[in-house]
Amino acid sequence: MRILIAEDSVLLLDGLTRLLTTEGHDVAGFRTADELVHALSAPDAVLPDVLITDVRMPPSHTDEGLRAAAHLRSLHPDLPVLVLSQYVEQRYASELFARGTRGLGYVLKDRVADVDEFLDALGRVSAGGTVVDPEVVTQILTRTRRTGLETLTPREREVLALMAEGRSNGAIAERLVVGLPAVEKHVTSILGKLGLPPDSDDHRRVLAVLRWLEHRPTEGVH
Repeated sequence: MRILIAEDSVLLLDGLTRLLTTEGHDVAGFRTADELVHALSAPDAVLPDVLITDVRMPPSHTDEGLRAAAHLRSLHPDLPVLVLSQYVEQRYASELFARGTRGLGYVLKDRVADVDEFLDALGRVSAGGTVVDPEVVTQILTRTRRTGLETLTPREREVLALMAEGRSNGAIAERLVVGLPAVEKHVTSILGKLGLPPDSDDHRRVLAVLRWLEHRPTEGVH
């Protein structure tokens, strides 16, 4: 794959580049969000198979990376993006996911310590999947009120976190060491509590994640 990385940390950029190059990928890096946007906004720009971006980048080190990703997705809706961050920046994450969930991921940097899980997330995003780190889910859940999420049981939250990783019911059952019927019952309960009525659209699972991203207070978030 051809992979672009937007990351201002020299050590992390170098480490990711070495890891992905070893895996056989063609990798290029950018140190600022402006450089990234300039490179991919040109009419003749060649899009990568996947973009990996940090959230906080120069010059203000707030949310430039995530805003750049949202902008680039508005220009190129099919551009796969994996956000790799130490932080949960909910405002622009919501905007990013609201433009479409195909080929999107939000993974905390601690996950890079587990190479297999990181590469799995990267592969799923590049293939058009949606990946949301369970820790991101947990942080959003603790800040969410009166949207149906507060009614979920601890087990339902576990199931929902695994759903957010893009796992099937069978994979969730295997991870939690429970039967498939139990997982199906939890999923039905979750979607019901979130007010997502039954229909033929499997993306109700993704809509559950979007609920966390869309209905949250912004005060106190850094």
